[in-house]
Amino acid sequence: MDSLTQIVLGAAVGEAVLGKKIGNKAMLYGAIAGTIPDLDVAASYFTDTVTALSIHRGFTHSIVFSVLFAPILGWLVSRYETYKDFKGWSWLFFWAFVTHPILDAHTTWGTQLFWPFDLRLAFKTIFVIDPLYTLPFLVFLILTLRQKRSSKKRSFYNRIGLLVSSLYLLTTFFLKASAFSQFEAALKNQHIDYLKIDTRPAPLNTVLWSANVETEKAFLLGNYSFFDTQPITFESYPKNHELLGGLIENESVQRMIAITENWYTITKKNDQLYFNDLRFGTLSMAPKSQNFVFQYKIEVDPTGNINFTEVEKDTSDGKKLLADLWNRVKGN
Repeated sequence: MDSLTQIVLGAAVGEAVLGKKIGNKAMLYGAIAGTIPDLDVAASYFTDTVTALSIHRGFTHSIVFSVLFAPILGWLVSRYETYKDFKGWSWLFFWAFVTHPILDAHTTWGTQLFWPFDLRLAFKTIFVIDPLYTLPFLVFLILTLRQKRSSKKRSFYNRIGLLVSSLYLLTTFFLKASAFSQFEAALKNQHIDYLKIDTRPAPLNTVLWSANVETEKAFLLGNYSFFDTQPITFESYPKNHELLGGLIENESVQRMIAITENWYTITKKNDQLYFNDLRFGTLSMAPKSQNFVFQYKIEVDPTGNINFTEVEKDTSDGKKLLADLWNRVKGN
């Protein structure tokens, strides 16, 4: 999830663990701890694209990380803070650390919660930024912050914030199941034979849902809103995996394929090959759009090594997408 959401979650967890004993400092340390797992993004400055993608939401988003580093930071903080309870501080850091990847596991990218096992947990029930999750949570956190440490209202508001956000997260599973059934029915009604189907919420909401459908030679992309009155339509994108030729045997290419879980297409423009990650769709609601959210140039250097360079996004595309999404949420 986005940084603000993780800060709010971390602060609420910190308050739940030590709020009665140390007051607002529990929120402060919880908020800081809630952002620490995302420091793995720094890997992009020191290594290649493929390795950075592999590292992202890996070790720092695991139970192992939480278990190892919570007591270390708990000990450090207990050395200089007036509240000296090592166990209390360790629990604060542990729960702030571990709830971060648990929340991220609900997004499309997912997390390697059980690192070092090669298993990425991705429920794909909530977009990385969802105001319906974050804003009510933030309101209750602010109400909590305004209460005195000894006030019963303080713990009440914090518990309500945690409960409301958790209930919304649970609701997204039912919304996903409902959308999934609609996509399945549409494929059946249109007599489309497919190998597998993957669904996820569209940006910023859980009313509009997107589906990736794999067929033998192409991927189909479709959208469904709970306000739709017309049948679901699908846009076809040829896989074009054969364009890779011998490059498909390269280790970096194989790692990229594994990262995308085989949801990718290859396109060619002016003799330049592009690797398109389909898991996050396109930056346009226009039919047959090739403006993928994550698109990478496949470049071969003089030594024969293959590098993936992410294609820069145009901010104007994002603004237009938000307007188009709002219209599409209201139904087709």
